[in-house]
Amino acid sequence: MKVLVACEYSGIVRDAFTKKGHDATSCDILPTESEGKHYQGDVLDIINDGWDLMIAHPPCTHLSVSGARWFTEGRKPMYLRDEAIEFVKKLMDAPIDKICIENPVSVISSYIRKSDQMINPFQFGHMEYKRTCLWLKNLPKLKETNNVKKETDALPDKEKHRIWWIGGGKGKERSKFYTGIADAMANQWGEQR
Repeated sequence: MKVLVACEYSGIVRDAFTKKGHDATSCDILPTESEGKHYQGDVLDIINDGWDLMIAHPPCTHLSVSGARWFTEGRKPMYLRDEAIEFVKKLMDAPIDKICIENPVSVISSYIRKSDQMINPFQFGHMEYKRTCLWLKNLPKLKETNNVKKETDALPDKEKHRIWWIGGGKGKERSKFYTGIADAMANQWGEQR
C-alpha cells in the first residue's frame, strides 16, 4: 500500500507502516527526525501522487479548542483559524481512497463535521491522557490494543495529564505522536484493501 503521512516530521507513523512492508512517505515543512522516505515541503504539492491511504496530522495551533479563546479575545486574527480550516478541508477532499485526519479536540468538529472517533493514548499502552479525534474516510474505527487506563488513573495528575501541564509554547513536544497508536494504525489499517 502507498501511504502518505501528512504533516509529520517525527517519522513515527511512517516508520510503523514501513515496518509492515508498506511504501510509506512522511511529509512536512520541517525535515524528518528519523531516517526514511520524507518529502520536505507542502503536502498539497504531492497529494495527487496516487496514494492509497493518507494519515494527516494538520497543525493544531489554530484548530484546538484549548486555544480558541485567543481568537475570541482578539489576541489572534481570525484569518489564521480560517486558513487552518481550509487546509483541513483540502486534506479531507484529497483524491485518496482512505483518509484519517488526526487532531486534538478542535474546531474541525464545529466548522466541518464531527469526528468519527475519539481515542486516548492509554488505550494503546501509553500511561497518559490526551483526547484525540479521528475523522475517517473508508476506514474502520481504530480498536484499542493495550488499555492501561487503570494504571494511568493511579498516577499523579501532572503525570497522566502531562500534555496539558506542559503548557503552550511547547508545540513540538505537545504534538509528538504515540508509537502505540501508530502501530495500531499500521496493523489495522495496513490490512485494508
